[in-house]
Amino acid sequence: MTRSQFLVAGAALAIPAIAAEPTAAEKANLALVADFCAAFGTRDMAKIASFLDVNCSYRVTETSMPAVGTAALDRIKSYVERSSQINFQILDSWARGPMVINERIDSFTRSDGSPAYHLVGVFFIRDGKIAEWTDYAIRPRA
Repeated sequence: MTRSQFLVAGAALAIPAIAAEPTAAEKANLALVADFCAAFGTRDMAKIASFLDVNCSYRVTETSMPAVGTAALDRIKSYVERSSQINFQILDSWARGPMVINERIDSFTRSDGSPAYHLVGVFFIRDGKIAEWTDYAIRPRA
């Protein structure tokens, strides 16, 4: 077989990847994270906290230290209290086992301005609760 024949044969075998249908557990995890993100629009800390494991680890960005348990709730509460409106717009979301990853635009209306952040959130789900949450800022391409 020549190199050209090999490459043509390889191209014929190239089949586009098709994502597997999410399992029932993955669908539940996707719904949990979507509902959690929607809860920020209510600004109700009890509702927001109901999605989190009591020892949840939360990192605002990949460069920050994680806050755990009540410290995580306090950090989240500080954003909620400073904002008169909050919207987490999920652009894309997928799950693999206990991990949920979503791309979002988080918008906050505050007296000092209305910042919006383009993020990728990584959530680890354990026993139906968010056990770990880290956001990664998406920087505009140069």
